[in-house]
This record gives sequence, C-alpha cells and structure tokens, in this order.
Amino acid sequence: MINVLDQFMIFRTFMTDQELISLLDRQYAFIESQYNVLAEAFSTGQKPSASTGVYNMQLSHDVQFGITPSQPKKPNRTISEVKEAGLSAYAGLIKSQASLMGMAASEITNPIVRRIVADTVPNFIELAYEIFLYQNKHSYYQVPQLSPSDAEKMVHSYQPVNGQPATMPQSKTPVQ
Repeated sequence: MINVLDQFMIFRTFMTDQELISLLDRQYAFIESQYNVLAEAFSTGQKPSASTGVYNMQLSHDVQFGITPSQPKKPNRTISEVKEAGLSAYAGLIKSQASLMGMAASEITNPIVRRIVADTVPNFIELAYEIFLYQNKHSYYQVPQLSPSDAEKMVHSYQPVNGQPATMPQSKTPVQ
C-alpha cells in the first residue's frame, strides 16, 4: 500500500487533466485511510478503532464498446511525452495490489489483520474499475464489440449443473 501511495504521488506531478487528478486524489485519500486501519491493527494485533471503509466510485458505470481508430502506440522517448493515457495506465497498478492482497490474506496469521486485508480487496477492485472507466471514457482502453451472433453464442455457451456427479473418484489409500 505504501508503494501504491508513493507511486500515486509521483504520477500526480505529471497530470494535467483535472478529472484524473480528482480521481487520483480521491483514491489516494481512501487508500491512505485503509492503510491507517491496517497499520493500527498490525501494530496492536487488536481490532482497530475504525473499520475498513467502502470505496464508492464517482464515475459513470457506462462502458463504451467498439474500437475507434487511433495513433499506433510506442514508448515515450522523453518525459514530456508522458500523458494521461500512460499515467492512468500506470495507476492500474491497483489491479496488481488487489491481487497481492488477496494472495497475502490467505497467509496472515493474525485473524484481525487477515480480515482487514481480505476486506480491502473488493475496494481495490473498485478502485481499479474506476481507473478502467476513466481510461475507457477517454478511449485509452477500448473494448471491442462482439457481433450480435458472437455475443449470442457467448451468452449461451454455459449451462448450470444439476444434481450430484454420478461417481466421485476414490481417494488413494495412504502409504504406511
């Protein structure tokens, strides 16, 4: 969490889009509050004085589907070439953080700290989704549109399972 906060601080120095700055500032404040809850529980081993929060996105949940032509992508050659498209993509490190927290939660021995970390994962998923929505809104992250027939095939490609399996495999007899 510290690295995420530090990197957000670095990214902010390059941002010019007020919408992205506002998004980053909201997320930074939320992550910092969750860090404080976690740090208190970690240092005391006890239930913290505040509970984990719930992150509420402020962006519209409308996703733009379809690909619009754009310039081919290439690495930046100077710091002045770093723009919101890249900065918002770097902020996507939140996806990695959600994954890391999920993996770490299953190995934390203190049940209070484990629950706090586990409860924070859905919030990081929301943070990441909000960044995706910003990127999608500005055509930095485009979502291809399936043809109606492909979409129909996809929607009907799974069905529920009913009842118990006919036979379950037998476990092996332990070697003595």
